[in-house]
Amino acid sequence: MRVLLSTSGSRGDVEPLVALAVRLRALGADVRMCASPDSAGRLAEVGVPLVPVGGSARTEMKGPRPRPEDGPRLAAEAMAVQFDQVPAAAEGCDAVVVTGMLAAAVAVRSVAEKLRIPYFYGFYCPIFVPSPYYSPPLPLGEPPAQDVTDNRALWDRNNQGAYRRFGDPLNRHRASMGLPPVDDIFRYGFTDHPLLAADPVLAPLQQTDLDAVQTGAWIMPDERPLAAELEAFLDSGSPPVYVGFGSMPVPADAARVAIDAVRAQGRRVILSRGWADLALPDDRDDCLAVGEVNHQALFGRVAAVVHHGGVGTTTTAARAGVSQVVVPQMVDQPYLAGRVAELGIGVAHDGPAPTLDSLSAALAVALAPETRARAAAVAGTIRADGATVAAKMLLDVASREEPAVAV
Repeated sequence: MRVLLSTSGSRGDVEPLVALAVRLRALGADVRMCASPDSAGRLAEVGVPLVPVGGSARTEMKGPRPRPEDGPRLAAEAMAVQFDQVPAAAEGCDAVVVTGMLAAAVAVRSVAEKLRIPYFYGFYCPIFVPSPYYSPPLPLGEPPAQDVTDNRALWDRNNQGAYRRFGDPLNRHRASMGLPPVDDIFRYGFTDHPLLAADPVLAPLQQTDLDAVQTGAWIMPDERPLAAELEAFLDSGSPPVYVGFGSMPVPADAARVAIDAVRAQGRRVILSRGWADLALPDDRDDCLAVGEVNHQALFGRVAAVVHHGGVGTTTTAARAGVSQVVVPQMVDQPYLAGRVAELGIGVAHDGPAPTLDSLSAALAVALAPETRARAAAVAGTIRADGATVAAKMLLDVASREEPAVAV
């Protein structure tokens, strides 16, 4: 069986699909992935063929922040890239699995529909599909709803907003392919049976308006060794605090503030440069800056993790049993920060721009013995088999004569 995986975005969007790809391949599937060219090195490491789609997500992330009025144009451009570049990759496939941006997903599903290929949608956080329990993330270009508190009403508003932003270009592309128009963007992109690739303890699935299935997080064991310089730093003193914000364009003084706050707790620092190219503020020997690193190998050896709240980083830290300070920047990150606090395994920082005082206070709680003990206890409840569960489910459904999740 041949499976196409497709996503758009940063490393956090790609890494769960890498885990799924490896499990699918272990079960006998032939797998390829459509993703940003930034993913080439990572996919080469695991031997999964990459079909580059679109430009560099890292370059785009470093550019000017989109304005609200840019929303329709950006959605239409993302969609056009998928319609142009995905069909050749999908030809001859028996299933298509998509995660990420909805404008790209509906384009890929249209390609799958044209080719009569079963289509599956996966998402990484419960707040991304319609539910009476979660209000929807505010999309680019949409003002906050005034005097509306009902979650279903907010989801309906977002669905209508999605149609206004990219319904017309979607249906023009579909008409050119001989496909009928789509008017319910959410139902079409998400399907009736989306897969939640998140841990049920860390991000439990509440009731949704769709028949969603929670598989557990899609995680691949990472056996890559730590660099010799990093090993030497870890061995040279007490466990440091890791600070990293992944692909987020964090404030320019984020590194200095974080390092000052960690030093105030008497701890050393490992600073991840990330896509923001964070740099050490001085050359003191209590800090080390690192690039790409194996979080699974590192997090079990640090005293705490300060991060942006991406689902991958949050899950890896939870599995490692290390306490966390989550400084959420956008979208699903405030939800995950809240879950870390609710579970007692760390602290949710109030807002995206920490100060010395606010981060020092958060670190004092995260480094307290009771928080660290709770993090260690919860670690044993975090599942690691989500990718296997999802891979078996996908292959089973896709192999049926009439798939349950069909175009």
